Amino acid sequence: MTSTSHGADDVDLEALRRKHAQERDRRIRPDGARQYRGTTGEFGYYAKDPYTPRAEREPVTTDVEALVIGAGFGGLLTASFLRERGVQDLRLMDEAGDVGGTWYWNRYPGVRCDIESYVYMPLLEETGYMPSQRYAPGEEIRRHAVRIAEHFDLYRDTLFHTRATGLSWDEDSTMWIVETDRQDRFRARYVVTSSGTLTQPKLPGIPGIENFRGHTFHTSRWDYGYTGGDAEGGMTGLADRTVAVVGTGATGLQIVPHLARDAGRLLVFQRTPSTVDVRDNRPTDPEWARSLEPGWQRERMDNFLEVLAGEEVERCLVTDGWTATAHLQRKILSGAVDESVDADERERRDERDDAVTMNRLRERVEAVVDDPEVAEALKPWYRYMCKRPGFSDEYLQAFNRPTVTLVDTADHGGIASMSEDAIVVGETEYPVDCVIFATGFETGVSGVVSGTLPVIGRGGRPLLEAWGRGPRTLHGFSTHGFPNLFQLGAVQNANSVKFVHILQEQALHIAEVIARAQQEGARWVEPSPQAQEEWVRTVRETARDESRFQAECTPGYYNAEGQQSITGFTFSPGPVVFHRLLRQWRRGDMADMLVRTDEDADRRTAAPVGAGVS
Repeated sequence: MTSTSHGADDVDLEALRRKHAQERDRRIRPDGARQYRGTTGEFGYYAKDPYTPRAEREPVTTDVEALVIGAGFGGLLTASFLRERGVQDLRLMDEAGDVGGTWYWNRYPGVRCDIESYVYMPLLEETGYMPSQRYAPGEEIRRHAVRIAEHFDLYRDTLFHTRATGLSWDEDSTMWIVETDRQDRFRARYVVTSSGTLTQPKLPGIPGIENFRGHTFHTSRWDYGYTGGDAEGGMTGLADRTVAVVGTGATGLQIVPHLARDAGRLLVFQRTPSTVDVRDNRPTDPEWARSLEPGWQRERMDNFLEVLAGEEVERCLVTDGWTATAHLQRKILSGAVDESVDADERERRDERDDAVTMNRLRERVEAVVDDPEVAEALKPWYRYMCKRPGFSDEYLQAFNRPTVTLVDTADHGGIASMSEDAIVVGETEYPVDCVIFATGFETGVSGVVSGTLPVIGRGGRPLLEAWGRGPRTLHGFSTHGFPNLFQLGAVQNANSVKFVHILQEQALHIAEVIARAQQEGARWVEPSPQAQEEWVRTVRETARDESRFQAECTPGYYNAEGQQSITGFTFSPGPVVFHRLLRQWRRGDMADMLVRTDEDADRRTAAPVGAGVS
């Protein structure tokens, strides 16, 4: 099936569905998500910090008013807003050697954001900074994280290279007992977990990976000591080497052009091709920057989020690949849908629009890649949101270099094995000197959810036990029986492709709740069972069922490698509606969260921990 240009009315949807199913079935594996392995135990060296030496220190025992676990943008924003609201006794903790979260770890050649910098990088006006490019390089974003930490004096009390290993609620002091892998043990009145899901690298579970005698590393722990160069390229250490890249997602799209230029030979191992739309990056126009009025970033951020969430806007301030496909994003991301059209008709219309978009992207592959066989292998055959959309003006062009080879593994169940000096696909051995794993992170798995950070609430009950039949929260932040504990993330909350904006709204909400509790002398903060039950019911009743769409997708992290749907865990009406709901709730008395009196305290402690709906 070739991808010739068609309008929406000319698309043969039945033929396209058959093609999608065929391509999905080529890639489905019975081991699903188990085909990956974590970077622990004998593979723990893949996760070690290559950027900042670990400094030895004495265990910390001093109590704090607030502890924020995680120093990515979510944790930084929470800590910044808490500091603005008068919380001075504040501690920031992270497993990395500095702030930045995923931008601390991702320093590979070509790394940059795929969301416009002017809306992605938070607190630009507050810190007096303007990004150098429309899509800023990763190092610039990392330095902006440092700028935020310095601006709000967050380095005053930090614990880097430190992992929280236990949170236990102490009813007598109404504080959390915090333990870490550095033998720290202290108490915190409030704990906010923002440990993120884009920090722990994952590896493919390739048989024999431990036997390879060449050099290997993960893209999030880039080894410039081996490759030479920096994030701009210049990797002279690879000039006479054969390099393999395993993975062609967003990271693969960014590193392949640099490796294609610098490596003696490059082999790109692909299971499923990404969509590759136009990037159109450019330097920031100084005149445009000077013309901006105060409040410009908030206006631009809100407008971008509204467009992506399907809300009606008078004009679109950001024109890019994301805003052009906003209605197609409903298959994965929450937001408004066109209720003026019958649901079945809306589905048919969206499927046709999806097909037109994907045809355009396949035509781009044909136009850019010289070799027809390589071009065919690089064409994505699935619905637009089955994988995170990609953007690059250099990736496809790299395959026109004579030193670059695409190895498509779809018909072989992926890479079969690794020997001492080669990667094996099917019956073919590919000798290589270096293997770079661009296989991403353990997406969607924070320490709290995975159990690596045990949380023990009132009465000794673990949080994961309270969530045994599914998450139970109020607004996605707090759970009954676990006082003064807040979580950032997308569970029973809103989501968007521009997740930093989501985190900023979450951080603001948490800071406002804590500030209100302190102003009013509340004993602690904890959702009532009734409020929690009502919110869980709201999330469940408003959820849109996209399980069929996800089941028909090629395997990836959106559908747990083809094994399950992510439907029902977020607030389907979308982030704009959700943020409006939170603002309205904060204008009230917060009675379903703030424990002010003896009577309030008795009611909270009398109810079973995790009480709510089944």
